[in-house]
Amino acid sequence: MTGGLLALSTTALTIGVVHTLLGPDHYLPFVALARSRNWSRSRTLLVTGLCGIGHVFGSVVLGLIGLVAGIVVGRLETFEAFRGDLAATLLFSFGIVYMFWGLWRFYRPVGHSHALLHKAGISHAHPHEHRDDETDGPGSESAGGSNSGSIWIIFIIFVLGPCEPLIPLLMYPASEKNFVALFAVVLVFAVATIGTMLVVVTALSAGLKTLHLGTLERASHFLAGAAIALCGAAILFLGL
Repeated sequence: MTGGLLALSTTALTIGVVHTLLGPDHYLPFVALARSRNWSRSRTLLVTGLCGIGHVFGSVVLGLIGLVAGIVVGRLETFEAFRGDLAATLLFSFGIVYMFWGLWRFYRPVGHSHALLHKAGISHAHPHEHRDDETDGPGSESAGGSNSGSIWIIFIIFVLGPCEPLIPLLMYPASEKNFVALFAVVLVFAVATIGTMLVVVTALSAGLKTLHLGTLERASHFLAGAAIALCGAAILFLGL
């Protein structure tokens, strides 16, 4: 019993880490949004962690429902593949929309002036620049705002996105009615997946903070959208 549980846990740990590292969609969207939206480290990790939880436990719930309903592995994996295509399409679409919004922000006028008339009849122009965070857009971050739009979109995409390797891992302990092993597999896989996401996002975000884009800094939203769209395209067309 102990040896079998250890083997299952080790397998879940290994697959969770490798599965996450090989899927750039598990971390690049968070790194890109954190850089373009100037998220703090705590916000970046919070969003990443919540999306990771939704990503893993969406598949756990589906797998357990399938097991209770007696659905065979092949049919579950077919449905997981459909979920994967749907999530990748949504990720790609969100990236494209965000990219073009970023392009609009890059080329839009950044300032204007107000004409002021004083009591003495003297008038002058008062220049005024809009800060980046004053403009609405996909998941707009207005002054004091919270980026809730972008966060909710990414969260929903990750809930829809499947953890394909998890379903086969659930089958053996479930068929043996070994609920301790089943819980252990889910817990280890979740910790491995979410932990790897957090570590990679932290490392890449720290590296990007040292990268100065100069005049391209204003194009950070466009670049973020392009990175997200490429992640979606890689899943759809390359099967990553």
